[in-house]
Amino acid sequence: MKFAENNQISQRQLYRQIVIAFIAPLILCLFENRKTLGLGGLAGTAAALAAVLFYVIFLIRLRYAFARPCKTAGVVLGRLAALFFLIYCILGAAFLLNLLVEIVAVSLGTGIGKKWLCLITLLVCSLGTQKGIQRRGRMGEVSGGVVLAAVMLMLVLAVGQGKWEYFQEMVWNSSFSGRKIMESGYDVICAFSGLGLLPFALDSVGNSKDTGKTVSFAVFTLGILLILTELLLPSVFGWGRLKYESCPILPLLAGAELPGNVLARFDVLWMGFLLYSLLFSIGSFLHYGHLIVEKADMGTGKLWISTLVFAGAVWDIERWGIRNSFPLYLKYIFVPGMLVLQIIFFMTGKKKWKKKLAVACVSALFLLAGCGGVEPEKRMYPLALGADITEGKYLLTYGIPDLPKSTGQEKDGEDQGNAAPSIQGETFREIENIYSRTQEKYLDMGHLEILVLGESLLDGGRWEQVLEYLKQEPTIGENVYVFRCAAASEAVAWVSPQDVSLGEYLLGLLENNPNGSPGQAVTLREVYHEFYERGALSELPELKIYGKELEVKF
Repeated sequence: MKFAENNQISQRQLYRQIVIAFIAPLILCLFENRKTLGLGGLAGTAAALAAVLFYVIFLIRLRYAFARPCKTAGVVLGRLAALFFLIYCILGAAFLLNLLVEIVAVSLGTGIGKKWLCLITLLVCSLGTQKGIQRRGRMGEVSGGVVLAAVMLMLVLAVGQGKWEYFQEMVWNSSFSGRKIMESGYDVICAFSGLGLLPFALDSVGNSKDTGKTVSFAVFTLGILLILTELLLPSVFGWGRLKYESCPILPLLAGAELPGNVLARFDVLWMGFLLYSLLFSIGSFLHYGHLIVEKADMGTGKLWISTLVFAGAVWDIERWGIRNSFPLYLKYIFVPGMLVLQIIFFMTGKKKWKKKLAVACVSALFLLAGCGGVEPEKRMYPLALGADITEGKYLLTYGIPDLPKSTGQEKDGEDQGNAAPSIQGETFREIENIYSRTQEKYLDMGHLEILVLGESLLDGGRWEQVLEYLKQEPTIGENVYVFRCAAASEAVAWVSPQDVSLGEYLLGLLENNPNGSPGQAVTLREVYHEFYERGALSELPELKIYGKELEVKF
């Protein structure tokens, strides 16, 4: 069956829906604090994938048992089972909604409150829950291949950032024990627990004899992505840094770039694909929640399910918020309870119904809106940033090139020069506040290419605070080149005899000049690695300024 017919979906549509729904939650959540990384993590992942593939065989046999749970196991047990799975759908949607809102707020900086983001996202995902499953199938068919190809491309481009010595650190320092394998393997099994909802919808999948192969192939695809990511992350970041990263896939995106520095900051595009997958996953939870309520003859849950999801996403009481409690719920309540219930239903639901039931499902709409922030012409785009210590305070200098002159759009009689404002403050947040009060244009650090650390900062031992500050700025990529200079403010304000700013000059020297030395340059990612691994600063190239002349000592 190639296309969906009679309110059913094809095998291809089922495969692509599974891939879209799982791809972002897996790579965003599974690598928190190195839980599934290392040799033990790789072995645990492989063992878990084998177990999940065997579980799929059992899962397909539950196709008719869950078509009408109350008829299979009785009204009481059927509705209790439906309530058990419904709670999982509500908590799962709330968990992913909370995660999505945090990523949007931190990485994209919309300026919208988290509760409003939750509400808008939930409204988008909950629209059309009473519609047929064909719409969702077509949505998966159209976008599934694009999302999978985009994530694969991101991983392939990130391979070039890896280093063999970093990979060796993982091999020598990671633990390989039976306990580690079991713990990481169980984490992977919990991450795939959403497959347990499939029996509620399998009667709407055409050509049922191929369903097992389709689901198994989807699990195999996701497993390959997981293993590749587990090999890639320690090779890019180093083993020491990964223990400080709660979601390492995000800084991996920040350091990726196309050859020739084409489409700088293109990681925002990959972020869009991950957010799309999260939206699809949230819509899937809402879809199955509504479907379970209908199959258990419990009325309709279109409104109150969404209300409970919103309450769970915004509820945050100390360590009992949804982000902390949901993983524990998965491990100790849902996964064991799901297996017990499915075994009971398997034993009581051997009789197969010939009549296929029509299923009402959700049609999730993806909200694609442009950034509602400041217009490009009202932004400042520093190419270079200098950090010094003066009078015990931080001094940041922003090297902003003359864009009209650089792009050949300069008007006659107009001479803007190369602005390099310097702002001093006790903290970096204070500097940002002073900038917003004294500068007429919004500061956009997304195009930063050069970081210069002054000797006063290095001698005073406060360069670690600069790294921590930059780490919290999601718009700054990790492929920024780092230098040292006697006075960073003087270096950033330097202009060549051809009126070229420091950022443009060094980029040309490193990347365009055949005699440049990009291999000897140090990137921000390498500085992070040295800092997290050994607590030391990498050996940085030094800038020497002699009037209008500038020399780089590698």
